[in-house]
Amino acid sequence: MHTKTFLAAAVGLGLVTLSACGSSSGDAADSRTVTLVSHDSWAVSKNVLQDFEKRSGYKVHVLKDGDAGQAVNKAVLTKDNPQGDVFFGVDNTLLSRALDNGLFQPYEAKGLDRVGAGYQLDAAKHRVTPVDYGDICVNYDKAYFSEHRLTPPASYADLVKPQYKNLLVTENAATSSPGLGFLLGSAAQYGDGGWQGYWKKLKDNGVKVVDGWEQAYNEEFSGSAGGKKAKGDRPLVVSYASSPPAEVIYGDPKPSTAPTGVATGTCFRQIEFAGLLSNAGNTKGGKALIDFLVSKEFQEDMPLNMFVYPVLKGAAVPAEFTKYGPAAQDPETMAPEKIAANRDQWVKTWTSLVLK
Repeated sequence: MHTKTFLAAAVGLGLVTLSACGSSSGDAADSRTVTLVSHDSWAVSKNVLQDFEKRSGYKVHVLKDGDAGQAVNKAVLTKDNPQGDVFFGVDNTLLSRALDNGLFQPYEAKGLDRVGAGYQLDAAKHRVTPVDYGDICVNYDKAYFSEHRLTPPASYADLVKPQYKNLLVTENAATSSPGLGFLLGSAAQYGDGGWQGYWKKLKDNGVKVVDGWEQAYNEEFSGSAGGKKAKGDRPLVVSYASSPPAEVIYGDPKPSTAPTGVATGTCFRQIEFAGLLSNAGNTKGGKALIDFLVSKEFQEDMPLNMFVYPVLKGAAVPAEFTKYGPAAQDPETMAPEKIAANRDQWVKTWTSLVLK
C-alpha cells in the first residue's frame, strides 16, 4: 500500500518482506544477487518471487529504507555508492527530485508497450518504469460517524467544517509520500494562491500531523484494526482508496463489509515507479528485476500485497478491490513539471503554516 504495511497478515499469507541494513557492496560482487531498495511497504508472494529467481537465476535481496520520502532522500544522498541495483517506490510527487539528481540510468523495460501511456511520465528517456498506481484519499471510521449520527466528509471543503474539528490526522508533507500527496491534492483543488488559506483553516480545525503513514493509520486512526488496538481517537485519516479492502481481507474475524470508507472528493492520483540506479553494481540483474515488476505475474500478484492497482493493460484486479476499494473516478492530478517547480517551496510554506 505504498508506505503502508500489514505485517502480521503478510506473515500469515506467506508474503516475503525481506529487509537488511547496511550497504550492498558485498552483493555487487556477486553477479547472481540483485538488490532492490524500497520503502517499507514492499511485499510480494513468496512463490511469485521464487518463480522469478528460478527463471532468471538471480537471488533477490530486499533492503527497506523507511517511508517513501525518506527512502528517496537516502537514495539521492547515496547515489554515488548506492545500496542496491534497483530502487522501487519513487512516485510522481517526488519523481523530479530523483531525476534531477541523476538517481537512475535509462532502461526501457521489456513489456513496457503493454503499460498504459498515461503512467509513463518519463517516456522520452525511460529512466523510470511505472509499476503501480493508487489514490491518496481521506478515509473515515464508519462506526464513529454512525454512533455520532454525523455524515462523513466527502470533500476537501468539508474537512474544515466545525463538525469535523479535531477529527483528522495526516502525515508530514516533508517526510511522507501520502502527506505530500494530500498537500498537492489541496493545491490542485484550491490553486497556487488558495491552498495556504485552506491549510490555515485545517489547522484551526484541529488537524493533527504525524511523521508517516504507519503512525497515522495504525496508531492514530480509530477505524483501522491497528488503530483500534492502539486506542486511536481520530476517525479521519489520510490514507488510500484501497485501504478499506485491506481492512476486510485482513480482518479477524473477517467483516462482511468494510469498516472504513473513503471521502471520494479528497483523492490525489499517485503513480509509483522503479528505476535502475545509476551506479548499480549488477545492471544486468537490475534490468531483469525491472522486467519482472511489469510482468503479468507480478502485476496480478501486487494488488493484494501492496494494495495498489496494476499499470499493465489486461492485468486482473481482485474482486475485493472492485467491491470495497475502487479507484477514484475523478482524482486530483498535477503535471510533474508543476510539482517539480513548486514542491520544495510549497513544503517549506506548509511547514511554516502548519507545524510552527
